[in-house]
Amino acid sequence: MAEITASMVKELREKTDAPMMECKKALTEAAGDMDKAEEILRVKLGNKASKAAARVTAEGIVGTFLAAGGKLAAMVELNCETDFVAKNDDFIALAAQLAELVAQKNPADVAALSALEIGGQSVEAIRTALVGKIGENMSIRRFARIEAQGQLASYVHAGAKIGVLVDLVGGDEQLAKDLAMHIAASKPKSLDSSGVSQELIDAERRIAIEKAREAGKPDAMLEKIAEGTVQKFLKEVTLLGQVFVKAEDGKQTIEQLLKARGASVAGFVLYLVGEGIEKKVTDFAAEVAEQAAAAAKK
Repeated sequence: MAEITASMVKELREKTDAPMMECKKALTEAAGDMDKAEEILRVKLGNKASKAAARVTAEGIVGTFLAAGGKLAAMVELNCETDFVAKNDDFIALAAQLAELVAQKNPADVAALSALEIGGQSVEAIRTALVGKIGENMSIRRFARIEAQGQLASYVHAGAKIGVLVDLVGGDEQLAKDLAMHIAASKPKSLDSSGVSQELIDAERRIAIEKAREAGKPDAMLEKIAEGTVQKFLKEVTLLGQVFVKAEDGKQTIEQLLKARGASVAGFVLYLVGEGIEKKVTDFAAEVAEQAAAAAKK
């Protein structure tokens, strides 16, 4: 049987916010498999243990560029070590320059972007110089570029920690802005169910079946219950299935809103700064004690 270490329990707790003992029990039941342990907690604790996928843990900002006419846009995630540096004027300026460069030059990947030049210097040289000036590491994590089928809107929220680009066909400028704000608030995973990974759907189905089984539901009903849960999940995580955040009746979905306005969404990009990146947490008291002990030995 796999050894369940304190660090494993700590990692699962940080992902799920579940109590320490529940994390240990889940890891023991899952023989140390972190993903399986998270599923077990979802069954026992419900959605309280499902926030891991949307964690924002690394620092940095989103830089955006929207060309005149609204037909071309780009967005870049630039990461750093601390929130203090994320507010640095030079750091913010670099993110904006990178977004414009992506829009203009259409690089294939981060390596290609790093090789491009701004004012006669490569992006990599500029990044390296800024690291030396500020004294903190930084990196270009990802970028997106959209050539619109309709009209583009961009939205940046929460100190540039959330960025959205949305391509709206039909409708008007205000609708495009409303949709961008909705995406930032509701954080859909995809436009419709075709964009949701089968892995996520299968996980929701398994969890629903286990929860129904633990609740004493008959086996003959398990698949029907699971299907209902999956459909509810798909409505919650797809843009078209979500209820519009500004709906006056609290019921109108994005799909219904678009139909009423004779519009459609060709696509969107949502960046949550640091999504999926685990941030190193420093125990300063322990660090000071360790340094003091080392000094005493000398």
